[in-house]
Amino acid sequence: MKGSFGMDMTHGPLAGKIMRFALPLMAANLVQLLFNAADIVVVGRFAGSASLAAVSSTTAVIHLLVNLLIGLAVGVNVMLAQYIGMTGQERDISRTLHTAISVAILGGLLFAVVGFFASGWILNLMSVPDDIMSLAKLYLRVYLAGTPFSGIYNYGAAALRARGDTKRPLMIMLVSGAVNLVLNLLFVTVFHLDVLGVALATIISQAISAVMTLHCLSRLQDAMQFCWNQLCVDRRSLVSLLRIGLPAGIQASLFSLSNVVIQGAINSYGSIVIAGVGAAENIEGFLYVSMNSFHQACQTFVGQNLGAGQYSRINWIVRICLLDTLVIGIVQSVAVCLLSHPLIGLYNTDAQVIAAGAARLWWVALVYVIFGLADVLVGAIRGCGIPMAPMIINLLGTCVLRLVWVAVLDTTNYGVELVYLSYPVSWTVILIAIGWFWCRLRKKGFDQLNHMDEIGKDDRICRRKRCRASK
Repeated sequence: MKGSFGMDMTHGPLAGKIMRFALPLMAANLVQLLFNAADIVVVGRFAGSASLAAVSSTTAVIHLLVNLLIGLAVGVNVMLAQYIGMTGQERDISRTLHTAISVAILGGLLFAVVGFFASGWILNLMSVPDDIMSLAKLYLRVYLAGTPFSGIYNYGAAALRARGDTKRPLMIMLVSGAVNLVLNLLFVTVFHLDVLGVALATIISQAISAVMTLHCLSRLQDAMQFCWNQLCVDRRSLVSLLRIGLPAGIQASLFSLSNVVIQGAINSYGSIVIAGVGAAENIEGFLYVSMNSFHQACQTFVGQNLGAGQYSRINWIVRICLLDTLVIGIVQSVAVCLLSHPLIGLYNTDAQVIAAGAARLWWVALVYVIFGLADVLVGAIRGCGIPMAPMIINLLGTCVLRLVWVAVLDTTNYGVELVYLSYPVSWTVILIAIGWFWCRLRKKGFDQLNHMDEIGKDDRICRRKRCRASK
C-alpha cells in the first residue's frame, strides 16, 4: 500500500515524516490558492474595482454551498487512513474509494443545479449592492458548474493523502494552476470576458485536476486502484463517510454561513471596503492553508496509527503538529502584516482599496495562528474517528457567537473594525474549548476509541442473550 509515493506512518521517527507529508501538501494548497487568487488579481487589475467587488462578494456563499460536499473528503481521508493502518481491509478500501467518487459526481451535479437557480435569491439575502449584482450572479452560476470537478479532485486527493501521498496532488495543482493563470489572462485581457472569463478559467482548470487525479488512482496497483466499472454507492461505506465527513461538512458550511452574515455586514460599508476585504481574505487564505497542512497531517497520521494500534505515537503526532503550526503561523502572520500595503496592491491599485484591505489584515491576519492551533486539535480528534464534538464546538464558537456579534452591532454607528474583531474572539473561544476536549480524550485512552464500535456491538449481543435466557 505504501508504494513509491506512499509513506509508512506507523513506524519510525515522526517529525521528519510529518514534515515530508505536510510540505508538499502545503505547496499544493498554496498553488490551489494561487490560481484562486489569479481570479481576484486579474479581475482587480484588468477589469476594475466593480468586477473585483462582484467576485469578492460571492466568496462566502461559494464556500457555504460547496463546503458541505467537500467536507465529506474528511470522511474519505479518515476512513481510508484507518483501514490502511489496520491492514487486510482491501475490500473496504476499494468500496470506500468508489463510493466517495460516486458521491462527488452526483453531489456535485446536484449542487451545480441548485446553485444556478438559487444564486439570485442568495445574493439578495447577502445585500449585494445593485451596481455589482449582475456580475456577481454571472460569476457564481458559472463557478458552481464546476462543483463536480472540484468534488472529484478533493475526494481523490484525500484518498491519496490517506496512503501518505502528498506529492502527486502537488503535481496536479501545479499543472491545473498554470492552466488557470494562462486562461485567466487570455479570457480577460484578450477576449475581455470580465468575470465570465475568470469563472470559465476556474472550472476548466478544475476539470483538468479531476481527470489527472482519477488517472493517478487508476494506475495504482493495490486496493486503492480506481476503475470506472466499480463506481457504486455502497451503503456501509456511505454511512461511514457520512458519519465522519458530514459533521465536518456541516461545520465548514456553518463556518461559511457565519462568514456570509459577516459579509452582509461588510457589504453595508460600500464597494471600496468590499474590494479591500476581498483582497485581504484571499491573502488570509494563504495563512490558512499553510497551517491547515498540519491539520491534515495530524488527522491522517492519527488515523493510521489508531487503526494500527500504535497509541503511544498519537500524543507525539499532535505535539509536533502544534509546534510546527505555532512557528509557521507566527512568522507568516507578522510578515503579511508588515507587507500589508504592497500585498493588497497586487490585487488593486486604488489607494482606498489598499487601505481598507491592509486594515483588515492587521485586525485578522496578525492573530490567525490561534485558529491554526485549534485546527490541529480538530484534526487530531477527527483522526480518532470523533466527528461530532468539533462540529458542536465550532457551531457555538464560530457560528452562534459571530451571528450574535453581528446582530447586536450597529454598522451605521460603528466602524468595520468591530466586525473584524469577531474573528479573533471566536477563535480564542474555540481553541479553549477544543483544547479542553482533547485533554479529556487523552485521559480516556485511545485504545478505547479504536475498539468502541466492537465493544458496543458485543454489549448489545450479550444483552440480547441475557434477555432470551430470562425468558
